[in-house]
Amino acid sequence: MGLTLDPKFDSAGLLTAVVTDRVSGDVLMVAHMNAEALAETQATGEAHFWSRSREKLWKKGETSGNVLRVAELRIDCDQDAVWVIVDAAGPACHTGERTCFFRRIEGGKLVPAE
Repeated sequence: MGLTLDPKFDSAGLLTAVVTDRVSGDVLMVAHMNAEALAETQATGEAHFWSRSREKLWKKGETSGNVLRVAELRIDCDQDAVWVIVDAAGPACHTGERTCFFRRIEGGKLVPAE
């Protein structure tokens, strides 16, 4: 409950990171941060994550140019998840969609979200 930053990384050394758009509030993506990604995000003001599939640090937008500029970082009460509030320079999803949550589940099927 205090004001000391003391992230509680899981057994893999990761925190869940929920990324939302600063203006619309839309959830853009969910990713993971290790200590290095969190530190780089704080130092640069641009979102960095840990890629579990590639097993390496990555700056969102380093190849696409779709950088996520951090407006605010928040951490939850248990300090095991971060909320990254951003201004996105383009689509957040690697598919080219604005958000990774571009489909909804309806009747056991996926349909485009609007």
